[in-house]
Amino acid sequence: MRTTTRIAAGVLTGLTLTLGGAALAAPTAVADIPACTRMAARTGVAVTDAVTTACQRGVSSDLQGCVTGLTEAGVPGGAANGACRVAAHEPR
Repeated sequence: MRTTTRIAAGVLTGLTLTLGGAALAAPTAVADIPACTRMAARTGVAVTDAVTTACQRGVSSDLQGCVTGLTEAGVPGGAANGACRVAAHEPR
């Protein structure tokens, strides 16, 4: 192999390893459970374990499970839907 080819291959390998390592080290998006529970609390419902568990379902993209859990905890349907949608987003 020629020297220029080896250098180019080395540079590409180094770049690949660097970018791959950066992608692995990048923080994952954190869902916004506190925003979900705050929205539920604004409806007058106490933030119980059931509310928090339902919001955690929203984090894992189980929108229907989240809405069902919040509705069973006493959160009105529209507010439950909005809170679950907020749960899946990154905190602001």
